[in-house]
Amino acid sequence: MKNRPDPRPETLAAQADHFLDPATGAIVPPLVASTTFARNDDYSLRAATSYSRYGTANWQQAEGLIAKLEGAAAAAVLASGLAAAAAVVMTLRPGQRIVVHDTMYWGFLAWLKDFSRQWNLDLVLVDMTDLAALERALAKPTEIVWFESPTNPLWQVLDIAAIAKLGKAAGARVCLDSTVATPVLTRPLSLGCDLVMHSATKYLNGHSDVLAGALAVAKADEWWERILFNRTSVGASLGPFEAWLLLRGMRTLYPRVRQASETALTLATHLASHPKVERVLYPGLPSHPGHEVARRQMQGGFGGMLSILVKGGGEAALRVCTATELFHRATSLGSVESLIEHRHTVEGVHGVSPPALLRLSVGLEHPDDLLADLEQALAKA
Repeated sequence: MKNRPDPRPETLAAQADHFLDPATGAIVPPLVASTTFARNDDYSLRAATSYSRYGTANWQQAEGLIAKLEGAAAAAVLASGLAAAAAVVMTLRPGQRIVVHDTMYWGFLAWLKDFSRQWNLDLVLVDMTDLAALERALAKPTEIVWFESPTNPLWQVLDIAAIAKLGKAAGARVCLDSTVATPVLTRPLSLGCDLVMHSATKYLNGHSDVLAGALAVAKADEWWERILFNRTSVGASLGPFEAWLLLRGMRTLYPRVRQASETALTLATHLASHPKVERVLYPGLPSHPGHEVARRQMQGGFGGMLSILVKGGGEAALRVCTATELFHRATSLGSVESLIEHRHTVEGVHGVSPPALLRLSVGLEHPDDLLADLEQALAKA
């Protein structure tokens, strides 16, 4: 009989859901590299799968942990964050309607626009910081409401509970990309969402060595089964080694996210009064328009991502980016090393970032070292 309370999420993550290998006693889950699995004499399956495109033990371990961290009925890992998002959108049928926030990761929005044209979907973009505008957009029958919070790379904070309430009242499935907040800071299903998505490449893995996506769902119903079918049918399956690395990364998720959040707040506070910075975009600053909403729905920190607008425009921003010595000039976010990126250059014609914007992904370096690096770079703006 158990005489202790259920472990907290930090404990579940650190112990990979208290894993012990029954065959060897190993506390580190083994990598099961096989793509095919033997059957019994009567041709019944020996375990839950016959072929790795349909699932592996490494999937099941990662998915089980993600489901517990998100408070979900079920979870799924996929080949990338975009694959995860696409598997959800592909449940729509021609003519059906999806309402999305007008600011989000540019790569997904570009794909969504193209797929909607091909598939004859009714794609509606709306500023969901305006709840009245969202309510008007939901006056017509809508199947999916999709948004991010905080949004990338402008770091708007959307009221998850309010959006979920409006979406459900309209009969829609409410889906949130919570890549930046992670379950460490926000649990969207508890705020009323039907599904939460992660680009697991980022914080869940946290080491810049895995391409992966993840979904967690409040109810494992027929809609969820169609999502899983989409994963398998288009070959968006995650490899066993990637799933193993993802689980390894999640064991340090909580201290990583909390440390990055603490350092990001330190940088944002300092840069907010810097003479060569026009504006800092970070939900942890009281001056941020979404700060109060962020305080309500982000527990224990405001995330490790911020953007700065450099005085002098795009050319000055590029000079700052080029002058950094500790910040790596690279795409992606959520890893142990700090990254800086001129988003306008990277996004190209599909982008939303102004030329003066630099996006910073704060890692686990000492905050004083990161501040010194930004100071010397800004001096060259």
